[in-house]
Amino acid sequence: MKFLVLNGINLNMFGKRDPKQYGTTTLAEIDAQLVALGQELGVEVECFQTNFEGAMAERIHQAYFDEVDGVLINAGAWTHYSYGIRDALAILKCPIVEVHMSNIHAREAFRHHSVIAEIAKGQIAGFGVDSYLLALRTAVNLARPVQG
Repeated sequence: MKFLVLNGINLNMFGKRDPKQYGTTTLAEIDAQLVALGQELGVEVECFQTNFEGAMAERIHQAYFDEVDGVLINAGAWTHYSYGIRDALAILKCPIVEVHMSNIHAREAFRHHSVIAEIAKGQIAGFGVDSYLLALRTAVNLARPVQG
């Protein structure tokens, strides 16, 4: 099984940008933790980050053709207004889990709304790096066939 982790605009600056909200862990360190957890769960994890909205849409389109089993997305500020990314995600047939390091509902009012939320299976926010790890576990559980 293959899972894609998508990180949007400015998230390459984790570890440097507003440590009070996001901590000091870098995106590379988050990616490494996700890959390690993927190995533990017996799945492949690929991580992608871009500051260009078109590049994000193209990577989502490629995920459709690659038939990935699940997508985790932290779209950064695009979460709140990018209908283009939302529409690209809507093409996917796999579970989508929205991720945020900070609790977007406890921040500025413009961050309270997500255009991605209605097409995602769920949203995990406010737990720092653990938000990503919880999201990967959730996506894997959603994608695995029910045993019983």
